[in-house]
Amino acid sequence: MDRITASKSKRLADECHKIFNLSDAVRDAIAKTNREIFVPSGFAHSAYKLDALPLGSSQWISSPLTVAKMSEYIEAKNADRVLEIGCGSGYQAAVLSHLFRGVFTIERIEPLALQAKQRFRDLGIHNIHTRTDDGQNGWIQYAPYDRILFSATAKEIPAKLFEQLSDGGVLVAPLQKEDKQVITRFRKIGENILREELEECDFVPVLDGVQK
Repeated sequence: MDRITASKSKRLADECHKIFNLSDAVRDAIAKTNREIFVPSGFAHSAYKLDALPLGSSQWISSPLTVAKMSEYIEAKNADRVLEIGCGSGYQAAVLSHLFRGVFTIERIEPLALQAKQRFRDLGIHNIHTRTDDGQNGWIQYAPYDRILFSATAKEIPAKLFEQLSDGGVLVAPLQKEDKQVITRFRKIGENILREELEECDFVPVLDGVQK
């Protein structure tokens, strides 16, 4: 990352921290991630603003503040592997790559998955594994995961995803609740799933199947 980009990324992390108290690890992960690479070329001038931006395919790249909050809510400390449902541009996964040893991210829209994969390659990020699939199936091959993060709103969490979460693991997802969406954190303790509502939010919905 060149000096100007590094300075813009650090300023972005500081701005997020002013609004929402971030741990040093998450603040550092935002500062180390070049958001400009993940936004569509026509929006480069808005890359360091706290705005969600359109990606095409009716998808959005989340606001950096939302990404920072989700990265905080997932409680990365002492966790090794994270599964992300909804890779989109890849920005959230890139931030997570500074917090976890292994990041496994699933995207149902094939062109988005391929573009994200290319961005990770261009940035020299080697600990992100990308797959085109319906994220609601999870990724059984590498389970169990210490953490699972939804980057899209679900009506409910499929049981098979809780099965792929390790004991003591945390799953964070925006959930549809009547006419609003609420970021919800689940904690798996043995056979029990504890549930905690965190804050209202606005994400694109989880959709079924794969789009080529």
